[in-house]
Amino acid sequence: MICDLKDLYIKQRELDSEIAKNHNVTYESTRNKRTLSLLVELGEFANATRTFKYWSNKGPESKERVLDEFADGLHFLLSLGIDQNYIVDEIEVEDDELSLTDNLLKTYELTSIFYQSQTESNYLAAFSSYLRALFKLGYGWGEAKEAYYLKLKENHVRQETNY
Repeated sequence: MICDLKDLYIKQRELDSEIAKNHNVTYESTRNKRTLSLLVELGEFANATRTFKYWSNKGPESKERVLDEFADGLHFLLSLGIDQNYIVDEIEVEDDELSLTDNLLKTYELTSIFYQSQTESNYLAAFSSYLRALFKLGYGWGEAKEAYYLKLKENHVRQETNY
């Protein structure tokens, strides 16, 4: 599946600029915090999918909730790419044999590798792995983009209301 990212990077840069102005921060001063935020959001996304909860018979949270959590992580991935100038127009994501649980663990691992060595190839590997989780859930890229734009609107409101 091909994920077109061009417009998302543009919108994310606008939000990042607003945050930087409101909070007197820079990409460099928040890089580690954004990386940790990505890992936290990945955990919240995993929690919403409930994929690892072998002790429970409950299914995943609502589609809207899962996509909302996914969008949170997407914001931080885009921001980290802008920070390092690793901006790509699209990413092609191919499925693999990993379970959703193993894919999420792999995404944690790849994000940690990117934290340790912030190369473009490490960034794209983490980003692709994150996107792959979305498709393993059966969701489409259009749904993810819609969730991103909804969260973007909410994040702009938060900045305007001193969140």
